[in-house]
Amino acid sequence: MNIIDTHCHLDVADFDLDRDKVINHCHEQGISKIIVPAIESKTWGKLLDLCKAEKGLYPALGLHPVFIEQHQTDDVNKLEQLLETQRPVAIGEIGLDFYIKELDQQQQTHLFETQLQIAKDHDLPVILHVRKAHDQVLQLLKKIKVKGGFSHAFNGNEQQANHYINLGFKLGFGGTLTYENAHKIHHLAKTLPLEAIVLETDAPDMVVNSHRGERNSPEYITDCLTSLAKIRNEDVEFIARQTTQNANDIINFSDYDRQQSN
Repeated sequence: MNIIDTHCHLDVADFDLDRDKVINHCHEQGISKIIVPAIESKTWGKLLDLCKAEKGLYPALGLHPVFIEQHQTDDVNKLEQLLETQRPVAIGEIGLDFYIKELDQQQQTHLFETQLQIAKDHDLPVILHVRKAHDQVLQLLKKIKVKGGFSHAFNGNEQQANHYINLGFKLGFGGTLTYENAHKIHHLAKTLPLEAIVLETDAPDMVVNSHRGERNSPEYITDCLTSLAKIRNEDVEFIARQTTQNANDIINFSDYDRQQSN
């Protein structure tokens, strides 16, 4: 099978001791592509170097809303300057997190709007982090019309899901699929059109049920795949083909590969 993990922080220190082993095991399982979204500007260099060095890893660059207090005032300028010489596959991980009450919502919103505009100007899709802020994010996406993207770890309602879909987005589902009591996620995964769903792990976070209490890994996306097939009562290989196609509909992997070979 050919499987794509659309969201995995493989660049973080949690993988420093066994990253090569994890990547090799992914390839052995047919996990052909892994998108690695950025968190802070200070990690961009390491992330880009990793994706250049390892076949099948694809970078996204952005400033994560949860780390709003760590971001520097010139980080957005750094991002725009970097995009003059580097073309990632997406702008991300960006968005709004209103779940964590102490994070300044106004600062988040300004940063998010600015990064959406950068994505639009560079004709790149976006990878969204959204918690307790789907309506606000959708409002901004209708204002700044980007080239689609992924709503990572989607946990909104069906109406919000359809708004994302109509705006050219796919919805990310991962480890939560593997938990029997995740009734809301199961309902969404079963009722939403398969053409709108992509698989992700968010490793090292959001670990699958079979590895509860451990570090999550992109290797475990096969658990997410089999859980989605079971929830939808559909063939595993069919689910793998369609979710892979869905990711390819958003991300121009071949453009990045050509860029690296030049």
